[in-house]
Amino acid sequence: MSWDKEIADIENKRALAKELGGEDGVARQHAQGRQTVRERIDGLLDAVSFDELGGASGAAERNEDGTLDSFSPANFVLGFGQVDGRRCIIGGEDFTLRGGSPNEAGLRKSIYTEELACQYKVPLIRIHEGGGGSVAGTGSKTVGTPPYSPPRFRSVARALASVPVVTAALGPVAGLPASRFVASHFSVMTKETAQILIAGPAVVERALREKVTKEELGGAQVHGRNSVSDNIAKDDADAFDQIRQFLSYLPPNVWELPPVAETDDDPNRQDEELAGIVPRDRRKIFDMRKTIAHVVDSDSYFEMTRGFGRGQITAFARLNGQPVGVIGNDCRYYAGAMSANGAMKVRRFVEICETFHLPIVSFVDEPGFMIGSESERMGTIRYGTAAVLAVADCSVPWASVVVRKSFGVAQAAHYGPDAYVLAWPSAEMGALPVEGGVAVAYGREIAAAPDPDARRLELEEMLARKQSPAARAESFSMHDLIDPRETRPLLCRWIEWTQPLLPDLLGPTSFPYRA
Repeated sequence: MSWDKEIADIENKRALAKELGGEDGVARQHAQGRQTVRERIDGLLDAVSFDELGGASGAAERNEDGTLDSFSPANFVLGFGQVDGRRCIIGGEDFTLRGGSPNEAGLRKSIYTEELACQYKVPLIRIHEGGGGSVAGTGSKTVGTPPYSPPRFRSVARALASVPVVTAALGPVAGLPASRFVASHFSVMTKETAQILIAGPAVVERALREKVTKEELGGAQVHGRNSVSDNIAKDDADAFDQIRQFLSYLPPNVWELPPVAETDDDPNRQDEELAGIVPRDRRKIFDMRKTIAHVVDSDSYFEMTRGFGRGQITAFARLNGQPVGVIGNDCRYYAGAMSANGAMKVRRFVEICETFHLPIVSFVDEPGFMIGSESERMGTIRYGTAAVLAVADCSVPWASVVVRKSFGVAQAAHYGPDAYVLAWPSAEMGALPVEGGVAVAYGREIAAAPDPDARRLELEEMLARKQSPAARAESFSMHDLIDPRETRPLLCRWIEWTQPLLPDLLGPTSFPYRA
């Protein structure tokens, strides 16, 4: 006697699961310009690499003879896959069924994603489009969870401490999925189709009598500026490209080193433009991103969280194929000063690099912490000090290139322990920028001068000469004062020096209290 009937039942459920929320549900999804979760998984992963788990799970109703009468699949799709040949765990809500609000099997699979990534020590990719919990519940007859259940967010925290976690929001995301969205090392949302919400417009209006749209509450124009979403994507395909690029810099887990890529970019390349990229006039701005691009491997620069803390730059890149974290200042915003938001951005980025053992290179143009009444209201000194302490507590190799300004307490956020320090002739280093220092130290003299403005400029020029890096280099207060064109060769050589040090960093790390 064969098992043909039972085998046919399995195949039937698998086929029904592939239909997601049914023909009408899929049609509604497509009509709104959004793909289904299965289409997205296929679009992100390497071809034919998805190995689904629980593909036939869901709620079944049967006739008296055991024949399947109806089947509602789990509205969360989960499994193993590969991205550029590297294994990962991937999962996401099926919005065509219950708007992604989890049914019982869907919730179990959702909770299992982080456990699975931790168990197999592979990166976790979440694809979010779902409404979170519902007052209607999951359809289960049991209420709540047993008291012996482990905290649901424990595995979320464990995953962040052990494997790369990336999340894409490709449609409306609310409640629990919104919380998991930010519990990531890299998050990206689509510009036109995604919104991330603690609660949707109906709940907000009922509780606060505030009438707003989903886009006004949590669209890309909101969350691209507050760091909820690290990056904004044009569409699903762009989001997937960014996820692939982000993962390419990181190891599968904290017990392995980041992969070194093949490159045909000469480590001894010296770009002529670097010799004059910083203006001689200290009051003129320059393009730090362009500066960095001249130094790192060609086409290896990947920036994250650009719209938040805009005076600071955080990015990944490669030097002779070795992934590195890059920190810099954008002098077009607050002269590059470190605001409260900029400090939070730097601290988080440093901790990502520390977690996954990436050397850090800082391109320094730091005038200090942002000043003024708004800065004081934002608590800049607290967040800034936390960033400084995060850097001071680093164990990864660190190189600092002083491109222009290096002042105040905030400059300490650019020099990790035992940093390899190089400076350009354009560097200015000291306790305070000359403008502020002159105003404090020579205020009375300037006020009493026949021409206060002329005397102020004279004093500023005099003190600026004293902040030249030449004297510090001659006193061996740095490793070298260099021709800017030498920056790439010297950093690529430094990367070679760091290679024997990296294996000793393997394993989980921890972050103590930091203000």
